[in-house]
Amino acid sequence: MSTASKVVLTVSLVLTLSTVAGVHLKQAWDRERLHEGVVRDLERLQRKKENLRLLEEQRVLTRQLEEERQRREAKLHPQDTRGR
Repeated sequence: MSTASKVVLTVSLVLTLSTVAGVHLKQAWDRERLHEGVVRDLERLQRKKENLRLLEEQRVLTRQLEEERQRREAKLHPQDTRGR
């Protein structure tokens, strides 16, 4: 085998192994990014559920506050409630 053919074989072997290793590393990196995306989505959904729960809690508290305010106004000004 000539020196030139040995060099060509070595270079092609190094390039092939580098390409295969690069593809495997990129696949592992892509797989990790996909997994992180799923985790972020689950966290986002959990935050959304919590925000909806807090919103509903605030709605209930607002409704209670308005009812209490109306009761107090009715006690302070009973003559104003006849026209309503």
